[in-house]
Amino acid sequence: MSKIRFQALKETLGRVPLTVDENIKRSVLFGENVFNEDTMRQYLTKEAFRSVMDANKNGTKIDRKVADQIAASMKDWALSKGVTHYTHWFQPLTGGTAEKHDAFFDTIGGGRAVERFGGNELVQQEPDASSFPNGGIRNTFEARGYTAWDPTSPAFIYGTTLCIPTIFVSYTGEALDYKTPLLRALQALDKAATDVVSSYFDKNVSKVTSSLGWEQEYFLVDKALYTSRPDMVLTGRTLLGHAPAKGQQLDDHYFGSIPTRALNFMRDLETECMLLGIPVKTRHNEVAPNQFELAPIYEETNLAVDHNALIMDVMGRVASRHNFKILFHEKPFAGINGSGKHNNWSMSTDTGINLLAPSKTPKRNLQFLTFFISTIKAISVYEELMRAGVASASNDHRLGANEAPPAIISIFIGAQLTKVLKELESVTKGKLSPEEKTELKLNVVGKIPEIMLDNTDRNRTSPFAFTGNKFEFRAVGSKANCADPMIILNTIVAKQLKDFKFEVDKLISNKKLNKDEAIFNVLREYIKQSKNILFEGNGYGEAWEKEAVKRGLSNNKTTPEALKAKISKQSFELFKEMEVMNDIELQARYDIKVEDYIMNIQIEARVLGDIALNHVIPTAISYQNLLIKNVTGLKDIFGADFKKHSKEQVESIIEISNHIEAISSKVHAMVEARKKINILTDEPKKAEQYCIKVKPYFEEIRYHCDKLEMMVDDNLWPLTKYREMLFTR
Repeated sequence: MSKIRFQALKETLGRVPLTVDENIKRSVLFGENVFNEDTMRQYLTKEAFRSVMDANKNGTKIDRKVADQIAASMKDWALSKGVTHYTHWFQPLTGGTAEKHDAFFDTIGGGRAVERFGGNELVQQEPDASSFPNGGIRNTFEARGYTAWDPTSPAFIYGTTLCIPTIFVSYTGEALDYKTPLLRALQALDKAATDVVSSYFDKNVSKVTSSLGWEQEYFLVDKALYTSRPDMVLTGRTLLGHAPAKGQQLDDHYFGSIPTRALNFMRDLETECMLLGIPVKTRHNEVAPNQFELAPIYEETNLAVDHNALIMDVMGRVASRHNFKILFHEKPFAGINGSGKHNNWSMSTDTGINLLAPSKTPKRNLQFLTFFISTIKAISVYEELMRAGVASASNDHRLGANEAPPAIISIFIGAQLTKVLKELESVTKGKLSPEEKTELKLNVVGKIPEIMLDNTDRNRTSPFAFTGNKFEFRAVGSKANCADPMIILNTIVAKQLKDFKFEVDKLISNKKLNKDEAIFNVLREYIKQSKNILFEGNGYGEAWEKEAVKRGLSNNKTTPEALKAKISKQSFELFKEMEVMNDIELQARYDIKVEDYIMNIQIEARVLGDIALNHVIPTAISYQNLLIKNVTGLKDIFGADFKKHSKEQVESIIEISNHIEAISSKVHAMVEARKKINILTDEPKKAEQYCIKVKPYFEEIRYHCDKLEMMVDDNLWPLTKYREMLFTR
């Protein structure tokens, strides 16, 4: 096995960076392989173009005859670019993407063939639904499921395949994917936000869209080093490995010069992104060695989610060309920072106004405060659900580990905005005097732009932070599909805005308040009700955990705990009222997440046991035998005097035996624990038991294996070491 390690190192050290040519301006490349608005204007009839644009803006259905025209034009465009196949590209509940390729090619008899693609093929397909996670919605013998075209996300070409973004639903109409409930959540937010804006602030607004800017963190490891580690291949992370003498403690990697191989990978990747219309803009070294980040310009949330799912696939393919392996696991290496995917979220009107950005006028700033405070109120009511939206076996390693936000959901808004909310909290109940109105508009609401210019403080320990014109949800894991937290966030804000309008209208009608008075009164109560969620301090400290308990905030540190919020009475009522998910769909998602947790811990336990028993222990015994041979030789030479010459060797022999015994006993105890748990038929209980009774063995077994790594001759050790994976470039 050590031969594999040293061969991998030899391969890695012999790598030559691939040459990447960038001869064309990115603005020219951008969207070249996307059936975007410019391409549609060129290829579609006026009727077909209007139909697609209406579907995009207003959600209107596309007539089947028009769909035939669109399909024919889409095919002509694709064929002109050398495309041979098409696929309905969708996001099942595996967390990744799925595709089944069909050729345009079709026979017409007489030994002849044509390229064929019509409206039926564009609008709907029927993949097998039983083999995807479905939470019991469909049985294997009832496999029918449908993919249906989503015209709000443009088709694109990848390789020689035309990819058509679609939703995925069961035969009975339940969503089997991430996109369907996301689209419903965005529609709910659009309606609720538009109602508020058009009723109180700007009658010209007819649509509000949610925007998302994700920040994708990842590790790059040489392909040969990756394949030499069975744990990384099978689980996406290292289950064993002693910390190197140097890790990230010098802070010399963060924002440092990007290594040549990694930079060429990034350049190659960014060219692919330009062609696919993914507006990547930022790249840099992250904190940990061989850790990096890329980030795009913000987009409409549905498209941003699609682009993140797509880019994770593209990154893997481009990395392979450069002899790298991408690691998206939230914690691939112990002792150094893991990876997240910050979700920067905001809302904008069709008149071009960011609803979370302060302005120069009191009226605009009252609009800002309405959406700002309503978002805070939504998080305070549904903080447990927000935590559930980022729960996974892999993200559990990261949250609360003094490198990422804690498992307690709180909001950071900065000292200046905290002061503004305190002043609004003292607004008079009911009608306001002319003097109070003037004071509020000029000296509280009116001064927000000035305040925001100076409000540059940031709190990296906060899970949900306001950063000037957006909220940044930092608890999302690096390998997660952004749709899950975005479904929750957009739904709860939509619900809160709906409630806000109801309460304001009620005050105007019953209490005879004018519009501004009613808004100030409702916002005042929201501020009082949401104070427990606001926290400006250190989210990593024990003091905050104690304080959070006093405030009544949840601290669900493990996935089995956190996921329960998905099926609370509050959640069922929320998603049903907002028409985002029905009870069956919500329960199915919970069941899938629970099963995913069990499978992940089970696989890691089996892999760890295999490596410990079949790699670590045999290597330790081999080295121990060398020590025994050495001691025997010393005895032959020195006779009765040999003990003083072999003291260290004998102590090492004993210590190795102790570690071997500990590893063996703990692996077998872990196996027995798994056997008992696997008998359970209650899946949530099984997940809890895996968390409580199996997972703790991981660190115990690792401790003894890592001790042996530091004792055994480096030439014998079979597993590629941390220093080699993190610092061989």
